[in-house]
Amino acid sequence: MPTLYIVATPIGNLEDVSKRALRVLSEVDLILCEDTRVTKKLLDHYGIKTSTFSYHQHSKLQKIEYIIQLLKQGKNLALVSDAGTPGISDPGGKLIEEAIDLLGDQIKITSVPGSSAITAAASVSGFPTDKFLFMGFPPTKKKRKRFFEEIINSKYPVIFYESPHRILKSLCDLRGFTQIRTQIRTDREIVVCRELTKKFETIYRGEIDRVIKEIERGEIKGEFVVVVEGKK
Repeated sequence: MPTLYIVATPIGNLEDVSKRALRVLSEVDLILCEDTRVTKKLLDHYGIKTSTFSYHQHSKLQKIEYIIQLLKQGKNLALVSDAGTPGISDPGGKLIEEAIDLLGDQIKITSVPGSSAITAAASVSGFPTDKFLFMGFPPTKKKRKRFFEEIINSKYPVIFYESPHRILKSLCDLRGFTQIRTQIRTDREIVVCRELTKKFETIYRGEIDRVIKEIERGEIKGEFVVVVEGKK
């Protein structure tokens, strides 16, 4: 039975990959990549020669149909994202859904787990994380207010992603909604992780105002993961 492997890759440090993941990537017929140039760095580092094929959020329907046909032909495929676990705030989820809908019991879908920015951030946050809410990236326009209201109303810690271009705007919006909801209280604690596992990894902790000021003082580069304390 053909298998679609969902393979987690490092979120920064190339050493954060399992032996099983490397074996699968070297044995499959084709690797489906969010960006082949990014994946090539990992493959070259470990001497893996498997061919790659670009699949991302803007891929046309024909690409999905081509991938489905490969699985029907008995090919074993691996799906990877640029970093972390595919399908988590990532276009891979759409492909997995299509494969299940169209092929069902004709294929096997197997997880090869590993790095995830969500769990990495949760593990160093210092907040109780027996339960938490993950919300992906904030909307840029519609439903943005509802997004931040859901965060500040959550009794559990909330984790979300943000880009370097929008991190300050999102933190300022979070502060604004917190002030409105808590009648000018701004003591909600947050943890902001930048460049997790990479050379310039930085973790900011404290009340929202303090974290915003610290980020403003430095160079705003890399991807961010924000962990917000649950409602007090």
